[in-house]
Amino acid sequence: MRGRASFPRGLLGRFYNILEAAGTSENKTRRRMASRINTNFTLIPNQKLRRSNRQTSCYSKTLGSGFQPISTFGNFKALPLEIFQIILKYLSVKDISMLSMVSKTVSQHIINYISTSSGSKRLLLQDFHNLELPDRRQDSAILEHYRSLGLLFKRCTLLLPTKERLKYIHKILTEVSCFKFNGCAAPMQCLGLTCYGMFLQTLTAGWDELECHRVYNFLCELTNLCRKMQMAVCSKPGSARKLELRIRLFCRNVLLDHWTHRSDSAFWLTRILKPWPMVNQARLLYIIFGPISPQDGQVVWQEMIEEPTDEFSLKGLADAIKLLYDASTKEWTADDVISLVDELSVVPREWLLENNARLLMLSGNNICFSFMASKAVNGRTIELARLVVFLALLSSHEGLQCFICLNQVCEKELYCMDWTVKMMQKVCKVFSTPVERKNFLQNVANAFACVIMEMLQSIMSGDRDEDDRSFLNLFHLVHAQANFHKEVLYLTMNTPLST
Repeated sequence: MRGRASFPRGLLGRFYNILEAAGTSENKTRRRMASRINTNFTLIPNQKLRRSNRQTSCYSKTLGSGFQPISTFGNFKALPLEIFQIILKYLSVKDISMLSMVSKTVSQHIINYISTSSGSKRLLLQDFHNLELPDRRQDSAILEHYRSLGLLFKRCTLLLPTKERLKYIHKILTEVSCFKFNGCAAPMQCLGLTCYGMFLQTLTAGWDELECHRVYNFLCELTNLCRKMQMAVCSKPGSARKLELRIRLFCRNVLLDHWTHRSDSAFWLTRILKPWPMVNQARLLYIIFGPISPQDGQVVWQEMIEEPTDEFSLKGLADAIKLLYDASTKEWTADDVISLVDELSVVPREWLLENNARLLMLSGNNICFSFMASKAVNGRTIELARLVVFLALLSSHEGLQCFICLNQVCEKELYCMDWTVKMMQKVCKVFSTPVERKNFLQNVANAFACVIMEMLQSIMSGDRDEDDRSFLNLFHLVHAQANFHKEVLYLTMNTPLST
C-alpha cells in the first residue's frame, strides 16, 4: 500500500467531499435504525475500546514503518463497494486512472467497476457516427476519451501477464461492435476503428517488441486477419473490393496511423508485410496505401496504368516506402526496399513510367538513386533511360506550374531540371567502364526521341482529347528536352546556371 500520499491533492479533496456527503447520509440512516433496535444488551465499556486501540497502536509502532496492514484499501476499507462505485461515477476517466495507482486493492475495485453494466456503459462510449458538430470537435473529444481509457486499462492491468491483459481487455471491448473487423455497416463514416487504434496505441506505448509481437498475433487470431489478407492478395485485384477496404481501414486506423515515432510505425508495418513473399507485400502495400475512390473509399487499381496521376494519390505509398527504407532494423535492407518498389511498379500491371517516376521523386533522393543504380547494375539501361526522360518531364512540368508537397511542407521547384541532370550524372558513375556510360547516354538521347515520336504519332492518328491534352503533353516533353540539354551543356562547360 502506498498510502494517502499517492492521491493527487485535487482528486483527494473531491474524493473526501463525496465521502463526507455519503457519510452524513449513512449516519442519519444508522441513527434512525438504532432508535428502532432493542438496546437491552450489555455494552462494552469505552475505556476497554480505547485500551485496545492503544495496544494496537503500540503494536504497530513496534513493527516499525514497514508494517503492512491486512487491508490495502487504506482509510476506505470500511466503505461499502456500492458507495465506492457511486463515487467513481463522479470522477473523470483520467482521475479514475490516477486513482487506480493507489493500491492493488483499489485497482481491483476499479476493474470490477469497469466490468459492471453501468461502468462499461459509461466508459465505452459508442457515439462513433455522430457527425453533427462542426470542425470535427466531437471526433477530437471521443478520441481523447479513448486515449484516457487506454491509459486507465494500462494502469489497471499493470500486474497481469501480457496474455492475461489482452484477454481481459478483449472481454471488455467485445461489447463494442464497431471495434470488430466487420462490425460496422458503414465503416467509412465510423470512428470506431480509429478510437480502437487510439486505445491500443496508448495501451502498448512503451512495451518492448516481444510484447508488441504478442499483441499483433493476438489481433490476428482475434480477427483472422492473416486469412483475410491471403484472400485479398490471392484474388484478382478489385474482385474483393469490400474486403480490401476492410483490410485497409483496420491496418491504417488500428495499427499504423496513431504513432508519433516513425520507428513504431515501421515496426507495425513490418509485422503486416514481412510474413508474405515480395509479390504479396507489394499487393498489400497498394491495398493499404494506394489511391482510393473519393466516393466509396475503395482501392482504385487502374489509376497507375491508365493515365498519369497526381502527388496526392502516390503520397501514401511514398511515405510507406520511406518509412521502411529509413527504419533502423535488420528486417529491411536497402535492397529489400528497392525490390519492393520494383515489384510495386507492376501492381496490378506495369505502371505508366510517368507514375513510376513521380513515386520515385516523392520517395526522396536516396531511394530514387538506389532504384536507378539497381537498374544500371542489372544492365537494364533502356528502362533506365526512359525513366530519365520522365524524371526530366516531371522536373520541367513541376518547375513551371506545380508544387511538390513533402511532409506537409510545400516547396516550389523542389525538383528542378538541375536535380534530374545531377541524378543522371550520379548514376553514370555506377557504370564501371566509359563504354557503358557512353551507351547509357546514347540510350537517354534515343529515349527522348522515341517518346516524342510516340506522342506525335498518337496525335496524328486522331487520338486527341477534347481539351487538346495530347498537344499540351507534347509541348511539355519538348520543353523538358530543351531544358535537360541546356542543363547538360552548362554542366559540361562547368558554368553554373544564372537563374
